[in-house]
Amino acid sequence: MAFVNWLKRHLVVLAGLFTLGFLLLPNVVVTVFSFNKPKGRFNYEWQEFSTAAWRDPCGVADLCGSLSLSLQIALWATLGATLLGAMIAFALVRYRFRARGAINSLIFLPMAMPEVVMAASLLTLFLNMGVQLGFWTVLIAHIMFCLSFVVTAVKARVMSMDPKLEEAARDLYAGPFQTFVRVTLPIAAPGIAAGALLAFALSFDDFIITNFNAGSTVTFPMFVWGSAQRGTPVQINVIGTAMFVIAVLFVLASMAVGSRRKRQKA
Repeated sequence: MAFVNWLKRHLVVLAGLFTLGFLLLPNVVVTVFSFNKPKGRFNYEWQEFSTAAWRDPCGVADLCGSLSLSLQIALWATLGATLLGAMIAFALVRYRFRARGAINSLIFLPMAMPEVVMAASLLTLFLNMGVQLGFWTVLIAHIMFCLSFVVTAVKARVMSMDPKLEEAARDLYAGPFQTFVRVTLPIAAPGIAAGALLAFALSFDDFIITNFNAGSTVTFPMFVWGSAQRGTPVQINVIGTAMFVIAVLFVLASMAVGSRRKRQKA
């Protein structure tokens, strides 16, 4: 009876932990098989422990080249989507103009519709304009895809801002530029950072939109898909594990900085 009561009290926590563990299970499998030494072309069965792939992560032809290309596209797409998305978010929250409601609705369309629809639409646009598919078409497509997510993240932060803080800055004779740099931007920074991180993750991970608009350009997700047809090198698991560890360390560092700032304010 005592166990049943304990289970009822902690059911939500246990369900959450189970769900989190299930979500992290693929990452654990990828990490474990990054130390595998398969006998054939496919890294699907455990054979022998080895660190050879970690010592030579670029041992597979074009793997690091595709990874470098994906990082470049993700960085530029993040920069472009963050700049445009932040400006759009401020405009939608702070100003009243015609078609504002329609623009708000259109912003959500890329998030609501299937990726294949947007991918095919962008491909049709590029072909009708006579644009050669490659790096730039992928970059433009990624910016257009990530833009809605950045606008949503920044808009939520801007809407929660207290306008009295900016009014106080103006009362203290701060100009529009000083008010924006010293008051508005620091308050909106968490939303902008969240949008930028989301844009980077979406751009680096994207396959469908990239596959439609890449031409002969091969990004890391496309390389992984192509490799899966003829063999799965262990180095793919190594890169995946390294990216996961870097993301976890970044999140932990952000949490530590946030906790330190709270303690300083207290």
